[in-house]
Amino acid sequence: MASSLGRTGAGVLDILFPPLCMACRIPVAHTGLCADCWGAITFLDGPACACCGLPFPVDLEGENRCAACLASPPAFDSARAILAYDDKSRGAILALKHADRLDLVPGFARWLTRAGQLALSRAEIVVPVPLHRWRLWRRRYNQAAELARWLARAHGLALSSGALVRTRPTPSQGAMASARARRRNVLGAFRVADAAAIAGRRVLLIDDVVTTGATAEACARALRRAGAAEVHVLALARVVRAADMPI
Repeated sequence: MASSLGRTGAGVLDILFPPLCMACRIPVAHTGLCADCWGAITFLDGPACACCGLPFPVDLEGENRCAACLASPPAFDSARAILAYDDKSRGAILALKHADRLDLVPGFARWLTRAGQLALSRAEIVVPVPLHRWRLWRRRYNQAAELARWLARAHGLALSSGALVRTRPTPSQGAMASARARRRNVLGAFRVADAAAIAGRRVLLIDDVVTTGATAEACARALRRAGAAEVHVLALARVVRAADMPI
């Protein structure tokens, strides 16, 4: 009886508030993307750098690293994103980030599960990339923390939203003109507030967009200094072309 009532209630809600495409907002039959938007999205599920996840144009045998990771290995063990950040994915991601679209969290988190199976299988604790307290006060929520909360609950992992803190209100990375400027912008901007929660543990670091990797690197360095055994980065999207830098 209860399950029947639940299905009836869900049906009534779908009539009153029909599911909308995550990107273009037209009505759809289920939570997610419409057929046109699904076809336009670039999913990063092909060959990629074994470390930073940069897509490779061709499939290579075995695990291979890109030139940047070979020249200067990052502080994190791996980084993966599910989408290419471009004109087709930007709208939905910015809606989550700036427009109170927390209804997008479950759908995005399920996509993150698809991209991060290996990292999720290794992780012991989930930590979001933090906002500075003043930016959090203005925005009222941290989109990375919302994704981290869903993933931790779904996969039975510990969650520490406050383990990593942003120590100063850095300008938006989108305002930085170069990769070097982005690295300088976040240099020393993160510290671990709860080292006991991190020491000796395998950490899954959650972010929304990886651009040059400067923020992920700065966070990973702070986590390593606190004794993290491993750091794996999982993000919704990453910039593949410089022309697609976020704003």
